[in-house]
Order: sequence, then C-alpha cells, then structure tokens
Amino acid sequence: MSLKRSLVKNIRRRQEEGFFPVISEIKLRSKKAGDLLHGRDPLALVQEMATCPVAGISVVTEPRYFGGSMELLKNVAQSVDLPVLHKDFIKTTKQIEESAKSGASAILLIASMLEDQELIKLLDAASKCGLESLLEVHTISEMQRVQQLPFDLLGINNRDITILEVDDTDVGHTEKLARYYNGKKPVISESSISTPDEVRRAGKAGADAVLVGTAVMCAPSISQFLKEMTSVGWPV
Repeated sequence: MSLKRSLVKNIRRRQEEGFFPVISEIKLRSKKAGDLLHGRDPLALVQEMATCPVAGISVVTEPRYFGGSMELLKNVAQSVDLPVLHKDFIKTTKQIEESAKSGASAILLIASMLEDQELIKLLDAASKCGLESLLEVHTISEMQRVQQLPFDLLGINNRDITILEVDDTDVGHTEKLARYYNGKKPVISESSISTPDEVRRAGKAGADAVLVGTAVMCAPSISQFLKEMTSVGWPV
C-alpha cells in the first residue's frame, strides 16, 4: 500500500519553506491538565490548526486517560489535507490495521512499552499498511536499543509516558538525549514545549520538528500560537 500523505516528506517540505516543522495535536484531556476541550468542537480546532503551516496533525485516541477515540481519528483524517499521526498505546497489528483504515498517515510506537521483537513485528506491519512509524524513546538506554530498527521518525518524549506525562521535565531532555542519536531519520521533540524559545532550543539540539499537545489546546488563539511556533524558522 502506498503512503497517502507522508509526515516525513511534509516535515522536510516545511523546512524547505523556512518554517520550523510543528506537529499540532488534538488531545481532549490529560491527567495533568484535565479537560482540554472545554466544550469546543474538536474538528473546528483541527481545521484552525490546518490553516497554519504545520507539518501534520497528531490525534490522541486513547480513551481512558486522554478522552480520545478511533472515531475522532477518522473524522480528523477526513477533515484535513495533512498527514495525521495516530497516538495511542499501540501494541497489536490489529490496531495498526485500524489506524490505516481510519485514514492515519503514521503511528506512534513507544519503546518503553514494547520488547524488541514486538517492535520489529509492529514496524513491519505499519510498513505493509502504508503507514510511517514514529518510534518514541525517553531514556538513553531506549535510544541505544532502537537505533538500528527500521522506523521512519524518532521521537524523544520530554515527559515519561509510563506515568502518563505528569512529570515536570522539559525540552532539556531533548538536549540531553539527541546527542546519542547517530542516525539520519527525522527527530521529533515531543511534549513540554510551549514557547518559541523552547522550539528553538529543540532545533539547536538536533530536532527536525516538535510535537505540541497541551500547549496548543490551552492557547488563547490556536492559529496565533502555531504561527509563532512555526515562525522560529528553519534552519534555527
């Protein structure tokens, strides 16, 4: 199956256009911040995000802690002409097949939650379904463990997903970990990024893009916020 929309290519395209690539996330709630939607229409928020020069849209579908659903993923994928990243605790090939059917362009796989053989199996399944893979790490040991795996993008989560990102680490975590990556795939700094200065720091540390979740949902103006973040520019 061919890729419908490539997140990798769109990140590179935004760089060529002189924007800092931002993946803007729709997340309905978080354990740390609580309700993030505040009665708003999630599709209206996504469409506002899509008016900005973002590299893609991330959709959190995990229902228990983050309030998401596969229906949300499907609706978002149908409503924007951008690569859509499916974020959840993906552990089975069935979930990957459902991602593809729902219109996702890429999936998140979390190194801390999967053994090596599981990762290899899921990366292969994603490729066969025409999906790119964002492989997320949070520690140096995870970085070293996954370096040689056939992922498409490497994510450095500044927060610890195993405790539902309630810790207070920041972009300094990307600055610490990025130096240990010696590959060529795009690096995404994820979570705990809310200012242009933090975007700049991530870029200087080696990130090719940032993924912004809670901060964009809490911004007084989503479009103004994203324009400020992307206007950091490329190269930094």
